Amino acid sequence: MIRTTPFHERTSALNETGLWSHWAGRLAVEKYQLSEKFEYFAVRNAAGLFDTSPLFKYRFSGPGAQAFLAGVLARDPRPLKPGEAQYTIWCDDRGFLVEDGVLLRHAADDFVLTAAEPNLAWFADQVGPRDAVTIDDVSDDWAVLSLQGPRARSLLSALDKGIQKLAYFEHGGAKIAGRRVTVSRTGYTGDLGYEVWCRTEDALPVWDAVWEGTRGHGVLPFGLQALYMTRIEAGLLLLDVDFASSRFAWTDADRATPAELGLTWMLRGIEGTDRTFTGAAAIRGELRDRTSRFRTTGIAVDYWDWNRLHEEAGLVPPMDHTPVQEEMFLYDDEGEQVGFATSFMYSPVLQRHIGIARVPVASAAPGSRVNLEIPINHRYVHVAAQTARLPLYNPQRKTA
Repeated sequence: MIRTTPFHERTSALNETGLWSHWAGRLAVEKYQLSEKFEYFAVRNAAGLFDTSPLFKYRFSGPGAQAFLAGVLARDPRPLKPGEAQYTIWCDDRGFLVEDGVLLRHAADDFVLTAAEPNLAWFADQVGPRDAVTIDDVSDDWAVLSLQGPRARSLLSALDKGIQKLAYFEHGGAKIAGRRVTVSRTGYTGDLGYEVWCRTEDALPVWDAVWEGTRGHGVLPFGLQALYMTRIEAGLLLLDVDFASSRFAWTDADRATPAELGLTWMLRGIEGTDRTFTGAAAIRGELRDRTSRFRTTGIAVDYWDWNRLHEEAGLVPPMDHTPVQEEMFLYDDEGEQVGFATSFMYSPVLQRHIGIARVPVASAAPGSRVNLEIPINHRYVHVAAQTARLPLYNPQRKTA
């Protein structure tokens, strides 16, 4: 059964295209307008509203909640203070990524973790007889409304002045439309952004208050297509596109470790501690022995070469912003395949073709030469590109 989100009455009224996708068993808007480019520019120049409610939400509570999470998450949650959040991952016993999400700490013994796919059974299987933790699926209890873009802070702060004080990856209580909500300074666009958590029964009044407060400021609702554009620019990984869950991958070729996905920054200090968590031994061994098979990096296409190849073929060089979220192969100058792009697009803000790719460790240094295979006039050709540090778009306002 396809379900809707608590905001569906409002999002469906605004969806001029009638285009929907299925996300975690719920309807999610593909794009509200005929061109998702309008929605994308709203996020980058003003702000955009996005319904994040389909995310799964799991509450970990009890005196052993912190110890349990420290034993299953690859990123150590213990430094988190109440009112703070962190991007995190969890892995299998061999160190391959299961999934990623955002962990919010509400109190010493109270955490909430988001996930794109169902993970309740996986976490429940990790609970031992001495773990004093309770895990509850609270997905249906909360609606989440995301406001992303340079005007997000001023617009939300006009509804509750306390929101203005939130630092990057902090969260706190607020009141919108007379309802108590939690606002986190988080998002999936790589821009200044916030997510408003409200009780399901309060969803429509909260939406209406935020919507009314943004009128006249260039704010638009945005769907999945615009979200994918912003997340590629921001170098944010997407499940089943840039990595596969180790639980469902058929072979190790589809699995990836944190180091291979460019997430070693989460593991700082891991070799100097004895913290035991799921996959710890394998991850420590990989880092120690340098056995990573590849690195995840950004790529940027040489626009002169792109233009030349198309013009020589009698074509106007295309600048298509539509995200390509499937494999596009990379080669060295001798014609040997050296990796592949997992996500690709023309960035309207950066004004060049960019992507997220997997390349050999030796080719991962920023500025390394690669050649991207593209079709021109019904045959494959190679266009020059180079690796680039992620994120490719990283405005100062995101963390300021």
